Amino acid sequence: MDTTRAFLAGHVEGTWQRVVTDLPVADLGDGDVLVEVQYSSINYKDGLASTEQGKVARLDPIVPGIDLAGIVRESDDPAIPVGAAVLAHGYDIGVAHHGGYAALARIPARWVVPMPTGLDARGAMLVGTAGYTAALSVDALERHGLRPGDGPVLVTGATGGVGSMAVGMLAARGHEVVAGTGKMEAADWLRAIGAADVVHRDELAPAAGRPLEKERWAGAVDCVGGDTLAHVLRTLRYGTAVAASGLTGGANLPTTVLPFILRGVSLLGIDSVQTDIDRRRAMWTRIATDLRPTWLDSLDVTTVGLDDLAPQLDRILAGGMQGRVLVEPQR
Repeated sequence: MDTTRAFLAGHVEGTWQRVVTDLPVADLGDGDVLVEVQYSSINYKDGLASTEQGKVARLDPIVPGIDLAGIVRESDDPAIPVGAAVLAHGYDIGVAHHGGYAALARIPARWVVPMPTGLDARGAMLVGTAGYTAALSVDALERHGLRPGDGPVLVTGATGGVGSMAVGMLAARGHEVVAGTGKMEAADWLRAIGAADVVHRDELAPAAGRPLEKERWAGAVDCVGGDTLAHVLRTLRYGTAVAASGLTGGANLPTTVLPFILRGVSLLGIDSVQTDIDRRRAMWTRIATDLRPTWLDSLDVTTVGLDDLAPQLDRILAGGMQGRVLVEPQR
């Protein structure tokens, strides 16, 4: 096959546009492994990469899609044989290297994760980069000392990809999960995926002039940043931690040193992009086992082909997406 069907965003024929086109396989970029992409997913960074104002893509034009799962069709690495089921995400995929929104993707072997037992391509992309980020967050909190029974664990931005996965993973681990959201119409859904309680995001706004507020949370997963993260820091119980990975609420952090030096709380930064490949592969084994959300197999999810992709990318940037949306490039 000389070409592959692909969704391109960037300057095409002199003007910036988003198009579905036949891309030469030779133009897919460097890599040891050619993957037939069965599924990708939609993440906030994909939305940014698909817009001229997004400022994250370092290749123009780019095939977005920061994660992908499928079957190896060509390989120069004996550790990743032809026919193997694999997944890949992070590193430069979908940002500086063509990503998952194409029927074929060529990537370096050092970025490839063998599909863990218990997951297939669809399940892996239901988890996707968002679920991997959630898993790193839960792991970081438990490494810090969080245990089931310690008290309520807050998840902000709980209807989003990272947030909803964190709710399910924390619940699967036996934690009492409180979901924070601006979409109270999704409260029943959040409870169905594991939340013990749901609070409106207005409750998570910092009180003016108060560097510390009443101790409330035994831990937190923050997917929002900004004022919300500042409030979380002010309301964590003594010696606990928040795992932070998001900035949909802003990149600024209007807080003081007081939560850190008077309550001994910790801010744990979560990066899912450059994780060492050995740790990445080990974490995916956990995602297929003890961190697997109990509702993963029954999740009602939207799946779109490349032709219907653009409106979904706009939707995630507008904050209108709940849960996960899959992309099936072979459609």
